[in-house]
Amino acid sequence: MTEPVHETPAGAGDAARGLLTLEELTARVGMSVRNIRFYTTKGLVPPPIRRGRSGYYSADHVARLELVQELQSHGFTLAAIEKYVAGIPGDASAEDVALHRTMLAPWMDEMPVEMSRAELCGRAGRELTEDDLSTLEALNIVLPAARGQFRVAVSQLSVGLGLLELGYPVEAARAASELYARHGREIAHELYELFRTMVWPKYKESGMTPDRLKEVVERLKPLSVAALVSAYEAAMDETKREGIRKRAR
Repeated sequence: MTEPVHETPAGAGDAARGLLTLEELTARVGMSVRNIRFYTTKGLVPPPIRRGRSGYYSADHVARLELVQELQSHGFTLAAIEKYVAGIPGDASAEDVALHRTMLAPWMDEMPVEMSRAELCGRAGRELTEDDLSTLEALNIVLPAARGQFRVAVSQLSVGLGLLELGYPVEAARAASELYARHGREIAHELYELFRTMVWPKYKESGMTPDRLKEVVERLKPLSVAALVSAYEAAMDETKREGIRKRAR
């Protein structure tokens, strides 16, 4: 099958300088030729740049393929990846795409541990019912994985098991999860816009690479999480005080 290509303007000079051949691109991103061509036909990456009869690939291709890989590592389906990528402007620079990938990286150090149901029940000290598992899933502590396994946030498991012992209703867990997800998306969008409009331009002017920006974001993550927790605690305290004032009146 013939690959679609982008034409470059006549007189572009050494436009191929700094570009990659298909072979070099596969080595750079660790992806097969077949997959690169497949993602191209799906519109997830632009067609190669034509120089005579040869096709070349730029930093934009690299950034978009790395974004696809990042989304795959988070368990996104192909349809979900297509939807996510469709939200990125076609003229977005490689740096903009790299910023998307940076902001997708996990914001907590702990990576989930895979366990079988038997191992999970062993941690709980009893047989966990389907309702128990549903509650833990709604709390984002235990999530289904492939082959009957579960992905477990081990540091939070004891908290979740304690809530089960206290009879925490699964309906409340699901409602809280939806609440966190809704407001989490709003915070994530606004935080991304802050980085895109206020942080990245400054660093770009100084010649900072996307990898250096990733390091900056990694250093900011614990501060951002701590700030969110502090803001939540302050808001809850104010909510309780307001409730007391209303009852007093």
